[in-house]
Amino acid sequence: MLYIVRMAKSPHKAARSKRSKARLVSSRTVYRGPVFWVTTDQVEEPGGVRVRRDVIRHSGSVVVLAVDDSSATPRVLLERQYRHAATDYLWELPAGRIDPGEQELTAARRELLEETGYTAAHWRRILKFYASPGFVAETMSVFLATGLRTGEAQPEEDEVIYKRMVPLPAAVRMVIRGTIRDAKTIASVLWLDHMSRTAGAKKQSVRK
Repeated sequence: MLYIVRMAKSPHKAARSKRSKARLVSSRTVYRGPVFWVTTDQVEEPGGVRVRRDVIRHSGSVVVLAVDDSSATPRVLLERQYRHAATDYLWELPAGRIDPGEQELTAARRELLEETGYTAAHWRRILKFYASPGFVAETMSVFLATGLRTGEAQPEEDEVIYKRMVPLPAAVRMVIRGTIRDAKTIASVLWLDHMSRTAGAKKQSVRK
């Protein structure tokens, strides 16, 4: 009779394996455009497996969750514009690329003004995530902007943007029903809804 015995991995070896880093063997730029570039990388990943990875490189983006909090129900500033990759009009938050050498907050202020004409008195970064880490190196930083003031938008020549202030409950319904299909907007709206509910629950507990 043949017995197959599998030895448990040493916890020390498992810990070392989790902490091991990938090693970039080679990298070659195969495309460079005005917004992003693509590299073909040969990588030795943790565990010793050598693979080819094609990666879309990007300088990073900022997202602006602009909120009118002057009343009991917050209102979120949403944009609607045509997106060729989706072949459709999408509801989104104001967002854009960080220019070379530009700070995240500076880019966020610039994008909000250019796309909507709004400025804000208060800014706070609330989220930072990878847009699609399987093959895109782009990071997105979401800024909460409050104390809004209206002004004149300064869109680029190819930007046709419609904007609307949407009450937070309505924005959440747009997410749940699939009307909002943009990931950065979904994450930001649900973050704001969670924070609003948490703040409301704390107020009620204090009153009790």
